[in-house]
Amino acid sequence: MKEKISLAAARRIALGAQGFTDARPAGTPDRRHLARVLSRTGLLQIDSVSAVVRAHYMPLYSRLGPYPLALLDNAAVTRKRTVFEYWAHEASFLPVETYPLMRWRMERAEQGEEMYLGLAKWGRERKAMIEEIYGQVAERGPIAASDIEGHKGNGSWWGWSEAKHAFEWLFWAGRITTAYRRGFERYYDLPERVLPPAVLDLPVPSVEDAHRQLLRISARAHGIATYGDLRDYFRLAPGDTKARIEELVEMGELLPAKVEGWDKPAYLHKDARFPRRIEARALLAPFDPV
Repeated sequence: MKEKISLAAARRIALGAQGFTDARPAGTPDRRHLARVLSRTGLLQIDSVSAVVRAHYMPLYSRLGPYPLALLDNAAVTRKRTVFEYWAHEASFLPVETYPLMRWRMERAEQGEEMYLGLAKWGRERKAMIEEIYGQVAERGPIAASDIEGHKGNGSWWGWSEAKHAFEWLFWAGRITTAYRRGFERYYDLPERVLPPAVLDLPVPSVEDAHRQLLRISARAHGIATYGDLRDYFRLAPGDTKARIEELVEMGELLPAKVEGWDKPAYLHKDARFPRRIEARALLAPFDPV
């Protein structure tokens, strides 16, 4: 039988899943509080928008209150990092434990799939350039695209130089990753010189297992969601997810539900909380996971 849920209850379930019922820290937030937020959201989308601060800093403020921005910055540097950058919903900070779950996307990207069509086409035509830039990273990393002499963009938003195209292709393919950022510019290096060894040693799941686990993360982060919501959190394709959703329903991890006013079926995470009240206040960025 489907759970029948009012629209107001669905809103409270979603906000609770995103951490808005958690108590704010009594003192200065630390790495434990960052980890708690990420355990709720599963990701923080990175964006250059900076009307107040850059958009990826704001979700933490909305859940923790005032915190040192270095908390997120430091989590993304050194071999003790707890987050890494990759393509999830869009470019995102992800817990390092998620790295093996994204290997399928990296492998597909290397085959010219799971990336921007224009970049995939460019990659098929510029294989020598890609290997040249990879060699530069291996020899000189961490380096930025702007460090490659003679390769400047045309100044427009997507006016990438040849070198920038190669860096982005290699990043999609997982052959390089972000070592750190200076300002908003990425400095790239090899994953084995950036990510914690324990993370690199984790077993890589099958594509099906990875998709199943990513859908679990998405369902936990939503609390309640439609099929499209569950897929879109990590930009998963319909062909990769329909059977996985059905499996999670059969396993009892997702409960079919009907939400008042929704014109599509919903799925309730088995551990979703049903808060009676949500009293939190938040300054929401356009790219907040909520």
